[in-house]
Amino acid sequence: MVFPRTRICICICLLFSVTTWAQLPTKVTVFDINMTDDELKVSNAVEVPREGAYNNQPFFRDNTTLLLSAERDSQTDILKYDLHSKKKTWISATPGGEYSPQPIPDSDAVAAVRLDPDALQRLYKYNEKRQEISEMIPDLPVAYFSFRTARTIIATVLNGDKMDLVSIDLHLKKITPLFTDAGRGIQKIPKSESISYTLTNEAGKWDIYVMEQNVEDTYFLTELPYEIQDYVWLNDTQILIGMQSKLYLYDTFGEGEWTHVANLEDFGLKNISRMSVSPDGKKLAVVSE
Repeated sequence: MVFPRTRICICICLLFSVTTWAQLPTKVTVFDINMTDDELKVSNAVEVPREGAYNNQPFFRDNTTLLLSAERDSQTDILKYDLHSKKKTWISATPGGEYSPQPIPDSDAVAAVRLDPDALQRLYKYNEKRQEISEMIPDLPVAYFSFRTARTIIATVLNGDKMDLVSIDLHLKKITPLFTDAGRGIQKIPKSESISYTLTNEAGKWDIYVMEQNVEDTYFLTELPYEIQDYVWLNDTQILIGMQSKLYLYDTFGEGEWTHVANLEDFGLKNISRMSVSPDGKKLAVVSE
């Protein structure tokens, strides 16, 4: 079904306003996880070493390698961290700040949103081996994104003080408008080409929707608790969110409620926000203040 939202027309030549990326002091902690019937067991907490106050937006490149946006020399760059060797590798060294790094499917390269000192905000491709950087879609102020395939991206783009959801065909350089008033919660659902995304509802909360392979095939899934924007798919049927120091789970085959499954207070974590799950579902990266 198509959710009845007002569709928008995006003209790429328009000048969009640029959001300010709030950089509160944050850290990234990686846990081993094991889901039982009604409890998420977390253990072996490992904090990613920090050089600056801001360490955020983690994304597992594979089961042992984490990408994140991290501060160094008063600038935010792409950090690659090997959980086994504890080796840190900086992928980017541009005048701008890089955010939301993600591996590009079927590629060794990484995509990230770059915010330049002159306020230009674009999506770039970073090829670490070739030391090459290129703009992925010309003149589009991407804010958040997720790869559906190596060719297709679902993203939010800046539109004044709001964001609009679009589909991007990287081969054709084609942008298809989808919905207005979108949030930053765009997630690829494991073991599928489906994407989940968030839209604001009349109560000012965020609703999660699922978009199947056909962008016209989208449906409402659930509402996020008040003031929560971030979530992650634990697997292809269960969603995880953080609230203060606790983790809550929503099972798409369950009772339709958010259930408390873990408390990370003993690990010193508070105000949990973004999270990432490794492809094998055995590790969880958590951002906290």
